[in-house]
Amino acid sequence: MNYVDGFIIPVANKDKEVYAEYSRKTSALFKEFGVINIVECWGDDIQPGKLTSFPQAVMLKEDETVVFSWMTWPSKEVRDAAWEKMMADPRFAPEAIPMPFDGKRLIYGGFQKLVEF
Repeated sequence: MNYVDGFIIPVANKDKEVYAEYSRKTSALFKEFGVINIVECWGDDIQPGKLTSFPQAVMLKEDETVVFSWMTWPSKEVRDAAWEKMMADPRFAPEAIPMPFDGKRLIYGGFQKLVEF
C-alpha cells in the first residue's frame, strides 16, 4: 500500500518562486529515489486559530505563508530506503540545494493511508 510523507512549511512571501525552484530541484531527486508524486500547495486562506492552526504550528511570521506539501511513495519500505540514500547523497545537501525556509519550523511526518476516494 502507498505511503505518504506530509509537510507544513513556513516560507517567506518574497521567496515563493525560490521555493518553487527548490521544489523542482528536490522533486527530481525524490523521483529518482522512487517517489510516485509530489504536491506543493501555497497557502492563500490560512486563518489563525484560537487553540490550533497552521500559522501557530509553524510560528508563522507576518511576511510568510504556509506551504502544505505531500509526497506519495509505493510503500513505507521504499520511502525509508530512499530517505536513507538521499540523506547520504551530496546532491541533496544544504550546500547543493539551500532550503529557502526555516527548517526548524518545518513540520513533517509519515502516514499510512487509511482511506482514499
